[in-house]
Amino acid sequence: MKSELNIESNNPVFSISTAAKLLEMSVHTLRKYEHEGLVLPFKKDSGQRLYSQDDLTRIECIRNAVTEKKISINGIKTIYSIIPCWEIINCSDDERNNCPAYKEDSKPCWAYNHKTGICSTNECRVCPVYADLTSCGNVKNIIKKLSLDHNYE
Repeated sequence: MKSELNIESNNPVFSISTAAKLLEMSVHTLRKYEHEGLVLPFKKDSGQRLYSQDDLTRIECIRNAVTEKKISINGIKTIYSIIPCWEIINCSDDERNNCPAYKEDSKPCWAYNHKTGICSTNECRVCPVYADLTSCGNVKNIIKKLSLDHNYE
């Protein structure tokens, strides 16, 4: 008997072992993606990782980029790092100039420890820069939208 769960896509409910089974990949690979800053699972006070359906979608996109498109993990981190997060969350010039994500291009903004500015008080999992980039198509659409907003085409 098939049953449908009514769970919001951003609700972290899957353990790391369940996520790995659903994605048909190893727990080790999920931990590697987390260690590399590509995914931010929810962590309970006990340290247990929980994944949402949005996280699983993001991981599928990453796995596809690695296995089918032959993009390295460093390449994926670079793609995420060049997304102008400061435009998405409307950082002030001051915040931007003091932000490592603005100054560097080696990892996504959510992988930095933001000590000051708007990002120092926001949880990265719910920030639109992270939360809206769940699927590969969303990444491209956000870049397109930003380029249209600034007439880069």
